[in-house]
Amino acid sequence: MQAGRLVLNGVASNAIIFADRPVRSAGHDLTSHIVEDWGAGSDNFAKDPPNATVSVFQKDGSGVRDAVVTLKNPKLEGDNLAFDVDVLEGDIKGADGPASVFIDIIGLPFTPLSFAGVARRTAYRGAYYAGAAAAAGAAAAYAYGPYYRPPLCGYYPYPPCY
Repeated sequence: MQAGRLVLNGVASNAIIFADRPVRSAGHDLTSHIVEDWGAGSDNFAKDPPNATVSVFQKDGSGVRDAVVTLKNPKLEGDNLAFDVDVLEGDIKGADGPASVFIDIIGLPFTPLSFAGVARRTAYRGAYYAGAAAAAGAAAAYAYGPYYRPPLCGYYPYPPCY
């Protein structure tokens, strides 16, 4: 990170995304799709750039350095991802190992979707269909009454089913 520019080398081809509204869900999306969707839709990251924490390990394992930044103008070329950044706090000078970027929750309290990740449309579709599936499951459970016992995993507040 130098002169208002963050460059990540060897970026994974996919990213983990999380949604907390309208339902809690998590998934994966291609990094290229996240960059493509950056400015898509009426409530997007180009109009309202997200904050993120950049955490970088020391190669020798002696520590980790963090910086909180505002991410702007992503550019993906091969496995290199670059952003224009405004540093809000912290510093990653001297950190020379693997890095992770955690994008903060975005949106006003009443936005239909707010999540730590940038693939809004993908997450919204997943949350929409997950919500529809949950509603159908609840209707089936009600219709079948005592014959249906829901699993103790796979939906909030229970852990995922494995």
